[in-house]
Amino acid sequence: MEYTNLDVWIESRKLTNLVYDSTKNYPKEELFGLTNQIRRCAVSVPSNIAEGCGRNTSKETIHFLFIARGSLYELETQFYLSSDQNYLSNEKFTAILNQIIICKKLLNGFINYYRNK
Repeated sequence: MEYTNLDVWIESRKLTNLVYDSTKNYPKEELFGLTNQIRRCAVSVPSNIAEGCGRNTSKETIHFLFIARGSLYELETQFYLSSDQNYLSNEKFTAILNQIIICKKLLNGFINYYRNK
């Protein structure tokens, strides 16, 4: 199966787009700080899913899926910090957290699929 058809990859792309949209109005002084870190972290999720799918063995695939999962947890923390700084509305914060939860569930399911393969 092509990775571009996977729900986990599709939903992580949605998350990345939501992240980019939500960080557009962060303070300019955060451009090379939190904004850059958040965006890099968001991009890491679908990128590592794709890279894992391109590997030859389940062990290698799982390794990259764990990296993607770690990036989701890092991203979640960065948005809690952003909320603490009042950089985004409660509505955007909730939307992002909900999308992160969707991605976590799908990614955990995908990891379990490869473990049992």
